[in-house]
Amino acid sequence: MIRCLIALLLLSTTIVTAGELSTLQVVSTNPPHAALNVSTRTTIDITFDKPIDLGFFGKGVRAFGVFGRWSGPANGSFELLNDNRTFRFTPDDPFFAGENVFVTLSNDWTAADRSKIRTAGYSFSFWTHARRSPMQFEQVQVLDVRTSPSQPTQAYGGIASDLNNDGYSDITIVNEITADLRVFMNTADNDQPFAPFTQPTFGVGNRASPSEPADFNGDNAIDICVANIDDDTVSVLLGNGDGTFDEQIVIPVGAAPRGIAVLDFDGDGDPDIANTNAAGSSVSLIENLGGGNFAPATFFEAGGSGEWSMMAADMNKDGIMDLVIGARTSQSMIVQLGNGDGTFSFASSTPCGGLTWMIAVGDVNSDGNEDVVSANSQSNNASVLFGDGQGGLSGLQTYTTGAFCLATDLGDLDGDGDLDWTTSSFVGREWRIFTNGGSGNFSFFDTVSAPQAGSCTLLHDVDNDGDNDLSLIDEIEDVVFVHINSGQALFADFDGGGSVDLSDYSAFHNCTNGQHPTIDCEVFDGDLDGDVDFVDFGRFQISFTGPTSE
Repeated sequence: MIRCLIALLLLSTTIVTAGELSTLQVVSTNPPHAALNVSTRTTIDITFDKPIDLGFFGKGVRAFGVFGRWSGPANGSFELLNDNRTFRFTPDDPFFAGENVFVTLSNDWTAADRSKIRTAGYSFSFWTHARRSPMQFEQVQVLDVRTSPSQPTQAYGGIASDLNNDGYSDITIVNEITADLRVFMNTADNDQPFAPFTQPTFGVGNRASPSEPADFNGDNAIDICVANIDDDTVSVLLGNGDGTFDEQIVIPVGAAPRGIAVLDFDGDGDPDIANTNAAGSSVSLIENLGGGNFAPATFFEAGGSGEWSMMAADMNKDGIMDLVIGARTSQSMIVQLGNGDGTFSFASSTPCGGLTWMIAVGDVNSDGNEDVVSANSQSNNASVLFGDGQGGLSGLQTYTTGAFCLATDLGDLDGDGDLDWTTSSFVGREWRIFTNGGSGNFSFFDTVSAPQAGSCTLLHDVDNDGDNDLSLIDEIEDVVFVHINSGQALFADFDGGGSVDLSDYSAFHNCTNGQHPTIDCEVFDGDLDGDVDFVDFGRFQISFTGPTSE
C-alpha cells in the first residue's frame, strides 16, 4: 500500500513538473492592433490559446491596464468567455472621441494549466472614433499662460488629459522659462471652455519641453513626465485626481533630453519612461518600480547621431512596445524593437527627409501597421514614413510647411475614419492642417496664422460633442488658441455623399437591427446616448423625407 502511494505521488509530481508547460499565448485582440475608428463605447477582448485562471488578480499586481491618452485610466468590469479563453473588459465610461488608447497586460497572466504568459507581457493600442465634421473651426477662447504681461513663460507643448475625471479634457501647458506646469481646467462651458490656470503652478526643471501622460503609481489619477533640456533630467509629477500635482520627482538622465515616451518595457504592467539625449547621442531607460518610485536611468546607443524626437509604438506587431527615434544630426528615423525585458534591439534606420524635431505615430494608410510623421525644423518640411509591420520604414514622402516646422500631430479631424495631420511652424508663424485621403496621401486643407510662433497643436474634444477640436500653442506670445470644430456634418449622411438617401436608409435600418458594425452606427446616434433608437429614428425620418406636414 505504501509502495502504491509513493508511486502515485511520484507520478503526480512528474505530471506537474515534467518538461516545460507551453507559454500562454495571446491569439487575438478586439479592437485589433493599431485599429482606427473604434467605438468610444467599445469593450476590449483578449483571446488566449488556452483557458486562463484569474487567481493572480487582486494580489497587488498591475496585471491589466487601459489608459486613454486624454481620458486617462479606465475602470470597468471583466468576465471570461469562450470557455475561459477570452477575457472581456467593459469600461464604466466611454473613451474620449478621437483619442489613442493603450492596453497593457503584465507577465502575471496565468493559464488554468499554470503556464504563464511570456516575460514581456502584452501591449497594444487603438484609436477611437470621432464624429463626422466639415472642419469649420471657430476660435472660442484665448488662454493666457502668463501671470503678468511682462513675464514670459515660453509655453512649449503640453497634454490635454482629464485631470479630475469629470469627463472633460483639461489642458496642462509645459513652460520652458518659468519651469512649471500651468493647468487650465475645463469648465464645460462651450463659450469659455477653460478657467484661468490654477495657482500656484507646479514646478519642473529648467527648459522643460516634451511631456507625456500616464498613471505611474496605479492610483487611477493622471500623472505626467517631462524632459528638462537644460537640467539633463526628467521630472515625474504624480496627479492627485483633482487637477493638481505633487512635487516633482527628479531623475537624472543624459545630456539635453529632447524626446520622451511612456511604455511598459519590462513586462511588469507598470508604465516606464524612455527619453532621448540629444547632446549625449543616447537613449535613457527609466524603470518604474511601482508606487511612484523609479530606478536610476540606464542608457543605450540608438544607432544614429543626435537622438532628438521619440515615440513608443508596436512597430512589428508582436505585442511588445518599441521605440521610434528621430536622429536629428543624421536625419534618420530609427526603430528599436522592444525585447520585453528592459532591452531593445536595433531594427532599422531610414532617412527621414530632414532635421527631425518632433514625431507622431499612427496607422495613416489603414494597412494595420504603425507609420511615422516627422516635423523637420529648419528643413522647412514634414515627412511621412510607412511602417512594414516588421520594424522597417519606407516610402518617404515630404510636404512643404512654414519655416522651422517643429511640431506634428495626428488625429481624425473630419471624422472619416482615418488620421489627419497638423504641423506647427515656429518661424513661419502658422499651423497647417492636412487631410488624409485614406491611404496616407495627404492634402493641404487650411492654415491658421500664429501671432509670433506656431509651436504645438493639441487635438482633443474640448466640448464633448464627439469630434476633434484644436488647441494651438504659441510659445512666444504665451497663449493657447482654442478652436472648436463647429461645423455640423449632415446628420445621418452615413456615406458622406452630401445628402441623406436610400443608401443611408439601408445603413440606418441595419444599425437598428444589429446587422451593422457598431462603430459605423454612431453617425446615426443623434442624441449621443450611445444607442441608435426611436429618438434617432425620428430625426432620421426628418432628414430622409423632410418634416411631416401638419
